[in-house]
Amino acid sequence: MEPKVILYYGFTPLADPEAIRLWQLTLCESLELKGRILISRHGINGTVGGDMAAVKKYIKATKQYPPFKGIEFKWSEGTGHDFPRLKVKVRDEIVSFGAPDGLRVDENGVIGGGVHLKPQELHALVEAKGEELVFFDGRNAYEAEIGRFKGAIVPDVATTHDFVKELDSGKYDHLKKRPVVTYCTGGVRCEVLSSLMIQRGFEEVYQLDGGIVRYGETFGDDGLWEGSLYIFDNRMNQEFSDHTAVIGKCERCENPTSKFYNCNNLACRKLILLCEGCSANQESTTCSSAHAEYIASRQAKRGI
Repeated sequence: MEPKVILYYGFTPLADPEAIRLWQLTLCESLELKGRILISRHGINGTVGGDMAAVKKYIKATKQYPPFKGIEFKWSEGTGHDFPRLKVKVRDEIVSFGAPDGLRVDENGVIGGGVHLKPQELHALVEAKGEELVFFDGRNAYEAEIGRFKGAIVPDVATTHDFVKELDSGKYDHLKKRPVVTYCTGGVRCEVLSSLMIQRGFEEVYQLDGGIVRYGETFGDDGLWEGSLYIFDNRMNQEFSDHTAVIGKCERCENPTSKFYNCNNLACRKLILLCEGCSANQESTTCSSAHAEYIASRQAKRGI
């Protein structure tokens, strides 16, 4: 068994998202795939993993549905334990910006989004625009702590929902006449973000086609990307070469690290960036002293 993970999305009008959900659920269960798939009236967004042969069958079956025939599936190495379960859900949005009515799609994808750039085209644009060009991170701020494009602007957002408020705050208005390249993990968040930016007066907006994943496959760590890629499964992060720069810093001692840990307080599960030494310290694996005390009291009750 050779485990693989795929990332994909497709923006296209779906008249009956619930019917698509039931079909995708049945298909994944029959192939013993796990992961997360979100479906809305705007399209589909998924990350699933399993045996390579099963994943290939999933791709073939999904692409046979006409609205999904143009979806690009991005491959990633898996461990076989990347997802604890399968979740297939219908949502108002396949990316939760909190602005479902601000997004318009047709059979060709998002209407009014940024210009798509292949990795090689991105380099050409950087050369042509020089220092005028701005990289704009379309991910949660913590993701950028371990990897980002050099010199990128990283908005202060904890969730994707925060982007609308952040854009409306006015703090990026000075960029509206400059060329802006949005980027995210696989490209789906930038489809929406670039559209929202254009709606708010940003005049020259681009998006990295295929996201950081596709860029890393093309240039590894020998281009404009620096560090590790945060990913939303049990692997937590991904490197593109054997010489990946470690740009993250341990929250406890500031030693270099690219490893996130969940807070040991199960009621919290906030991500903490820790080095190997500090991760071995029970107190370090809680995000606050109050949580450390909470865990100690539970262990005392259990006689640990």
